[in-house]
Amino acid sequence: MRNVMVVGGGPAGLYFSCLLKRAFPAVNVRLYEQNPANATYGFGVVFSERALDFLREDDAETHALITAAMESWQDLNVIHRGERVCIDGIGFSALDRLELLRLLQLRLHATGVDVSYGTALDSVDQISDAELIVGADGVNSLVRQASESTFGTRIERGRNRFAWFGTTQRFDALTQTFRHTEYGAVTAHHYRYRPHMSTFIVEMPETVWQRTGLAEHDEQAGRALCETLFAPELEGHPLICNRSIWRRFPRVRNGRWSVANTVLLGDALHTAHFSIGSGTRLALEDAIALVRALKAQTEIADALAEFEATRRPVVEKLVAASDASLVWYEQMEEHMRLAPYDFAYSYINRSARVSDRTLTSTSPAFMDGYRSHRAEAAE
Repeated sequence: MRNVMVVGGGPAGLYFSCLLKRAFPAVNVRLYEQNPANATYGFGVVFSERALDFLREDDAETHALITAAMESWQDLNVIHRGERVCIDGIGFSALDRLELLRLLQLRLHATGVDVSYGTALDSVDQISDAELIVGADGVNSLVRQASESTFGTRIERGRNRFAWFGTTQRFDALTQTFRHTEYGAVTAHHYRYRPHMSTFIVEMPETVWQRTGLAEHDEQAGRALCETLFAPELEGHPLICNRSIWRRFPRVRNGRWSVANTVLLGDALHTAHFSIGSGTRLALEDAIALVRALKAQTEIADALAEFEATRRPVVEKLVAASDASLVWYEQMEEHMRLAPYDFAYSYINRSARVSDRTLTSTSPAFMDGYRSHRAEAAE
């Protein structure tokens, strides 16, 4: 293996290139990214508690750099009918997406990888002489599209509409606010990622989005409406746009993970709904798994086969939880008929990954409150 071309300078592409160059110093690794080095969309990146433990085990230095830049908390708040229900012990951490990219770029540049920022490829034919081509170029992957039928790609769009905003309002913990409005049910996912900056994602059913008239209005009109809908949470702080367009979540799946000498990573390969905080984690884990396979096998074809065989079961478990969470949000109007404690219990169980026994151990205060509520309701 002499020449490796990586397309996409997000977390998957950056980290894979860094790890590969460290493992194979003599290999020529070149990375192409269509955006400038300091450009990114979105605001904060959130991780569930212990989601980066794998990184500490495999790369303690990168783990230390990332975790030092994080904001962390131990509780999750669910607000419904104006009542706040705290689910204790559900830890999360978050950091600025641009800062994450900067840290990974620092690690990458120290290895000597040849990086071309602001370089958009027109076709994979431009890099066809590479022995290994890695498509880490996101949901709209050029690399994947070149062989989409062979990859067996399926892209399905969720039914809800959502838009990402930022805000200078500081939130003490990751919070899910659900609200009945004149248009229907809406929700906001909000959490801080810097001491005085927070991500604020607004989501609503398609029918509600249509009633708002946002289909006919621009980005700033969406910002203004959301500031009004969530004025109590924002407390006068503005929402900030950064390509805050209204989209439906793309569920990307591929029947095959590699075709000949081409392999996919991260969002080009699979997506996880933002409500479970696993997309970036999956991208970093993909990078580690692919480099491990390349180190274990002498032939690239064997390495790509091993990568898929070992990694796919782990990914499928996580994306199944992601899909379940997405569906729960699509049914949120029905769930919002529940009383606040029942609603919070439904919320925390939306991915069918936790049992009452586990919740009693991790979130004893919440479970005590929930059981008291159920006992009062039964009287």
